[in-house]
Order: sequence, then structure tokens, then C-alpha cells
Amino acid sequence: MRIISGRWRGRTLKAPAGAATRPTSDRAREAIFSMLASRLGSFDGLDVLDVFAGTGALGIEALSRGAGSACFIDNDAAAARAIRANLAALGAAGDVRQAPVAALGPAPRPHHVVFLDPPYEQGLAGPALTHLWAQGWIAPHALISVETAAKDALDTDWETLVDRRFGKALVRLLRAPA
Repeated sequence: MRIISGRWRGRTLKAPAGAATRPTSDRAREAIFSMLASRLGSFDGLDVLDVFAGTGALGIEALSRGAGSACFIDNDAAAARAIRANLAALGAAGDVRQAPVAALGPAPRPHHVVFLDPPYEQGLAGPALTHLWAQGWIAPHALISVETAAKDALDTDWETLVDRRFGKALVRLLRAPA
């Protein structure tokens, strides 16, 4: 897996061993960043949150494109180690938290862009959004990329800006409420 664009373009990222982590495909990542860039203009100075982060590829891609900060959250110890190793290899800074989303307390600050890529077919996306919003992790009007299995429902009344299917995956771009 490689970084698509920005200052670390072409650099390789390491994934944790085993099948616990399912990285977002290059094609889907490219589409996600295209959808975001068309709405944001740039990532310069934005605070980014990568939840169910796995390798950290989405948050690291945002940092590569100029995001001001990134926070990575994953419950898996191997994923947290991989994210820290990827950040260190790039000389990048990021807040890496190993915790279940439901256990997160109040946010240190709200985030402008959120990547949410929970395990498929477990119904985690809706409850994660609700909890992150309630705890102040998501800024008003933030853009949220949610990747689920195409057949997974997403229980939210947030505005859906676009949804696109990539094989078995469905990526929805949402806007947080005011």
C-alpha cells in the first residue's frame, strides 16, 4: 500500500500481519480524496480523525496532503503499532489511541475531516458516529467518509453528499450537522 499524493507520495505503508485489518483499496482511497478535495479545496491546516484506522493510510494520506494534525483510533494493538511505525518512518506526528470507539471520552478538539472504516457487517458505523458527535470529536459541518460493506445499512439522518460502490465496499460522504 502506497501514499497516493502529497509530500510522501509513493511511500509505502506497513500493515499489521493477519486478517484483522482490511485496508481501503487504492481505488477507493483515490475516490475518497477526490470527493473531499472537490469540496474542501485543500487539506491545509485541517484536523483529521481516522477511526478504525488499521494502517492509518487515510489519516496519513491527509497529512501528506497538508492536514495540520491527525488522530488515529483503533482498538487493535497490532494496528496501533503499525500506525506508529508508519508515522515514524515518515517523520510524521500523530495522536495514536488504542481504544474502542465507545470508550472514548470528550475530544481534545473537534475534527474537520473524519474517516470511519469499521469492520464490515457488525453495525458499528452508526453508533460510532453518534458517540463521536456526542463527545465532540466531530466539528459542526465536518465531512465524514464512511466505508462499509455495500449491504450494510447506515442508521443516521446526517446529510449524505455522495455514495459510491467499490466492489464489496460502499463509501458514503456525509456532512455533520450544524
